[in-house]
Amino acid sequence: MYKTITIKAGDGGWGGPLTITATEKCHKILSVTGGGIHPVAQKIADMTGGEALDGFKTTAPDEEVLVAVVDCGGTARCGVYPKKGIFTVNLMPVGQAGPLAQFITPEIYVSAVTEKCIVESDYKGVTETAKPAAAEDGPKSKDQAKEEIAAANSGKKEGIIVKIGKGVGNVVSKFFQAGRETIEMIIKNVLPFMAFTSTLLGIISASGLGNVIAKTISPLCSTLPGMLGISFVCALPFLSPILGPGAVIAQVVGTLLGAQFALGNIPPQYALPALFAIDAQVGADFVPVGLSLGESEPQTIEMGVPAVLFSRIVTGPLAVLIAFAFSIGMY
Repeated sequence: MYKTITIKAGDGGWGGPLTITATEKCHKILSVTGGGIHPVAQKIADMTGGEALDGFKTTAPDEEVLVAVVDCGGTARCGVYPKKGIFTVNLMPVGQAGPLAQFITPEIYVSAVTEKCIVESDYKGVTETAKPAAAEDGPKSKDQAKEEIAAANSGKKEGIIVKIGKGVGNVVSKFFQAGRETIEMIIKNVLPFMAFTSTLLGIISASGLGNVIAKTISPLCSTLPGMLGISFVCALPFLSPILGPGAVIAQVVGTLLGAQFALGNIPPQYALPALFAIDAQVGADFVPVGLSLGESEPQTIEMGVPAVLFSRIVTGPLAVLIAFAFSIGMY
């Protein structure tokens, strides 16, 4: 017996509320959070009568996924599932952000969700929506008007001036739209990250945390074995999906190390290998989503996710070695 639930946004959240009902065809709750099935995903499954799946171990066809539970900090995952038309529950307090922000709408997305945000609903759902018949004497729709104009101009030939004008108009409109999207991307993603980095550096400088980092992290990043150890730990399959969301860990550690390089606590020749050492886990949380975007079969995703995660144990340290070799003689 499938039930209807309502999912509301938590403190500082955005979107929703979502009223969803599981069906025989669509009842899978996909948890793409790393570390197994998240309690929020399990509660949604228990209350709707659906089935919770760990997105890093198995998957299901998109038409069978009722809700996707993610912990995205504002990169791609929070927009991938809304783009597919799948209800998306984000554990992080993130609104319309990332390159797919235009697909994130309050009708299909809700964030900052905790177990307390999920309640039963009296709404029974609508299985079929009846479209009202268009009145014969009513105003014409845009499509009807376009069809009539196209029919009227079907026998006419466009002159060279008209063709040039249309071509120029198409080019200008594309450049204009590209400029608009670029500005939106900078405002919503680049500038907040710059503010975050500046704030973090200020806190490090004022609190004396930089001295602690210099005595702990700096020795590891000042030797090749230390960086190999960091990359190996970050690439462990049970850690990388947890460390990866939003590349937050890499951003924070990268900012800390950047300050140490600037202060001279770490030799500059280790900058390139250190970059690869702290990035071994980046994107590990996106593996099942990326395979899904590539329209991979469920069996491919089920086998591909652990294959990619385990391969990071080899490619992570290997990238550090290659970066170290290329940095020889650079400074």
